[in-house]
Amino acid sequence: MVRNWSAMTVSAILIASLVGPVYAQTAPASPGFAVGPQYDTSHVYVASADVDRFAASFLATFGGQSTKQVVATVTPTPSSTTSQLLQTPVGTVSLFGFKTPIPYPFGAERTGYLVTDMDAAVDAARADGADVLVAPFPDPIGRDAVIQWPGGVNMQLYVHFTKPSYAPFQTVPENRIYVSPDRVAAYVRGFLAFSGGKVVSDDSDAPGVEIGRPDTSFRRIRIESGFGKMVVLVSDGHLPFPYGRETTGYEVADVADTLKKASAAGAAILVQPYTSGGRVAAMVEFPGGYVAEIHALVAPGKAAGSPPG
Repeated sequence: MVRNWSAMTVSAILIASLVGPVYAQTAPASPGFAVGPQYDTSHVYVASADVDRFAASFLATFGGQSTKQVVATVTPTPSSTTSQLLQTPVGTVSLFGFKTPIPYPFGAERTGYLVTDMDAAVDAARADGADVLVAPFPDPIGRDAVIQWPGGVNMQLYVHFTKPSYAPFQTVPENRIYVSPDRVAAYVRGFLAFSGGKVVSDDSDAPGVEIGRPDTSFRRIRIESGFGKMVVLVSDGHLPFPYGRETTGYEVADVADTLKKASAAGAAILVQPYTSGGRVAAMVEFPGGYVAEIHALVAPGKAAGSPPG
């Protein structure tokens, strides 16, 4: 049963309810199904006891506000969770604190993407190489599905009967995807075809400091589409903590200032700021265990920094 619903609150809460250089020159055939980055959210699952602490810390760090928390069933089988949106100028989180065991495969999807047509989007994703892990199912204000791309990348798709309306972000967050060399070509090819996106850079010799391995290099692919920004990090999986645990990178004006706010709000700084790839970056862990990358762009020509310490 779904309890404590109101039409407007439910509409806000369930907004969330997851290669070579040749790709940079190849225009995808599909026009894509995206509505806009501001309608796409990072899915965050924390223990119910940590929901309020996480929400307060995240909002104190990035600004913004929370929608009213509701208790809801957001899966096709029986379950119960608190649910709310944390809306900030640099990205939106769909926050879940399950009161029951979490039905498979929920909890493993990284994002919720609003699409223009659920059935067409699911058919296109399947044709472009994705598995449909959860076939489309109804919720009180729309429909949802969960797909998985080559490399094990899970995303949720959703539609609303009444389209929501949100202002654009000040800066668009970055979906951070870790894949193996074996699956990167299939992943990039499929996602580009589905999203109508493009590769904006493909660096086969990116500094390893960006994945916690300053003694080596790796391949980094940046993609942009109507769903927003994405970075594909190709590695052998020999990653020190917390690399690979973060799903989203948040672009801010000043990393040092943001880290001060995060620390004061109870977040732990896991990776101290360093400069690489045209940005200053760091990693934090919020109460409840959510790990996030935080970065700011730097002027061209600024020297790369030393490994984080």
